[in-house]
Amino acid sequence: MSHDDSDSDSDDYSKFFDEAESSESDSFEASPKRKVRRSAASTSSTSDRRKTDNKSLDATQIYLNEIGFSPLLTPEEEVYFARRALKGHADARKRMIESNLRLVVKIARRYVNRGLSLLDLIEEGNLGLIRAVEKFDPERGFRFSTYATWWIRQTIERAIMNQTRTIRLPIHVVKELNVYLRAARELTQKLDHEPSPEEIAELLDKPVADVKRMFGLNERISSVDTPIGYDSEKSMLDTIADQNSSDPAEVLQDDNLKSNIDNWLDELSEKQREVVARRFGLRGFEMSTLEEVGREIGLTRERVRQIQVEALRRLREIMEMNGLSGDNLFVST
Repeated sequence: MSHDDSDSDSDDYSKFFDEAESSESDSFEASPKRKVRRSAASTSSTSDRRKTDNKSLDATQIYLNEIGFSPLLTPEEEVYFARRALKGHADARKRMIESNLRLVVKIARRYVNRGLSLLDLIEEGNLGLIRAVEKFDPERGFRFSTYATWWIRQTIERAIMNQTRTIRLPIHVVKELNVYLRAARELTQKLDHEPSPEEIAELLDKPVADVKRMFGLNERISSVDTPIGYDSEKSMLDTIADQNSSDPAEVLQDDNLKSNIDNWLDELSEKQREVVARRFGLRGFEMSTLEEVGREIGLTRERVRQIQVEALRRLREIMEMNGLSGDNLFVST
């Protein structure tokens, strides 16, 4: 990334910081009074919720104000402090972290309304930032912000899967609960009464004992239908992944691979890039065998295979540098 790009990043982060403070304040502006009758208990409950929201807002604004005083690093400073951090210098590590806290906020804001407060998302993202500082090698030629983004997003996504629920159960149990709850809802819409364990068991083709066991967790189950926050239509259930759907972290990683693989190819030599593109159907090419690629570019099958091995080794290095596993990068044909 050029120095101009770095300046652009700095400007973007500064603009974001200003907008973050503004939008946080605006989002909690008092809404127009509604002419709705409420019981004393309801009014008190709403007041308590708003007090909690205001406390969260105050903490968020204090944090945003604090990190605003941490200057961003120039590319040269980034390399200098990263090298020192790798050697175990705590002051350099601290400087790297503090100078990138606004990047965490920028990424965390993309995940609001997913069950965690902005402050919680930032806290999780900061863990990813710390991990990125520990593993970043400036000699690889990547900007730290590019590398850190992977770790920040990964820790936030994982936190959403593991923590966005008031029930504290293993994730596989939560997924199983999700299946039973959705079945109950489906039957409720079809029947004139609340479905019995037998009816749910028949729909799911499960033993009645299993249904009763799951709904024996009634106190915990009921909490997932509670709205996430004030004036929110989304319940905790809506944030729990369906048992048959992909893990969000896996989906995120897959999407990131697809969007970044083209950029990673540019790190290869021209010959390596062409071999990989033709072999695996990238950049508009049809997937081809080693023999077919050899005929197209005038090389032997064995030479094409050697180039492919070298190229995939380089791509795996790039992926691992970004905190991803390159073990199953491509499947050969």
